[in-house]
Amino acid sequence: FLMRLDQGPTTSFKDFAALMMGRLMQYFLRLEKKKIKILTATSGDTGSAVANAFHGLENIRVIILFPSGEVTEMQRKQMTTLHDNIQVIEIDGKFDDCQRLVKTAFMDPLLSGINLSSANSINIGRLLPQSVYYFWAWAQLSGNMEDEFIFSVPCGNFGNLAGGLLARNMGLPVDRFVISTNENDEVPLFLKTEEYTPVSPSRNCISSAMNVGHPSNLPRIISMYNGRMDEEGTILQLPDMARMKKDLFASSISDSLTRETIRSFYNQYGKLIEPHGAVAWAGLKEYTESRKAHDEAYCVCLETAHPAKFRDEIKGILNIEPTLPDSLSNIESRTEEYISLENNYDLLKKFIIQSY
Repeated sequence: FLMRLDQGPTTSFKDFAALMMGRLMQYFLRLEKKKIKILTATSGDTGSAVANAFHGLENIRVIILFPSGEVTEMQRKQMTTLHDNIQVIEIDGKFDDCQRLVKTAFMDPLLSGINLSSANSINIGRLLPQSVYYFWAWAQLSGNMEDEFIFSVPCGNFGNLAGGLLARNMGLPVDRFVISTNENDEVPLFLKTEEYTPVSPSRNCISSAMNVGHPSNLPRIISMYNGRMDEEGTILQLPDMARMKKDLFASSISDSLTRETIRSFYNQYGKLIEPHGAVAWAGLKEYTESRKAHDEAYCVCLETAHPAKFRDEIKGILNIEPTLPDSLSNIESRTEEYISLENNYDLLKKFIIQSY
């Protein structure tokens, strides 16, 4: 089964959590008569979902950092054409650099007077809503606690997997998660070798939202298995690797296999699938072929974005141009507004203070 999570206003799975976060934050800010500044890094989908969800909300200003040249034109325009309380900064670096700048700002005592928060998955408020659609899929397909469920999750910053693990810890009967990365394979290698080395710099792949060399949710996931990792990626206490390997099947999918999966999926089913969903589908296929999953098992693959966000790639593979959903139909005519900064924390800090 393919679970399409691209039906929200920005056609990304991150709409689920971002919309809920925005409304909850606004509600409590009104009660407490406070203002807040949201600082968020994006590799593509988070930025557009957060910009849409927080746009126009009173008492909230948003700063979004994205890596230069590493988001699609569609993803960039979803962030940069809203204006008002949404400020967007192009960083001359990788997503990991953007993420590092955000974390540095949160730890800076000189910014303690600014009420800073995040809409990235480092905020637990982002993960909790993402656990819900795992329950929804189980309820739609079965609802039986005895049935075998396997979820294939495309992974970059590993927030989607963390949400799934939270659902499992809350009682959802999941037999295994298939976690599929692109060529940024630091986590599959960790599960194989039990040694962790971040990919630096991260590798550019067509599944651009997953171009992450050191996932910020990995320490959180490791802690779920009784291990400890610091922010830099040093393992302070090895997690229960036997249990991790039992719960998680990891796969790294190349760009060439991603393209071939998009092609074969369309030829077999007559439907378009985008690069991130294709990575998850290829990983699930690898799992079922190598592990002989039971025929009666429910295998659910998560597609996290709409193919129209990757029109050039899809057209190059299939010579088909995906139809734009209504929410994206007039985006190309909108005026963009964003600034560019070097990968330098002092410059970002100056911007945050001046825009407060």
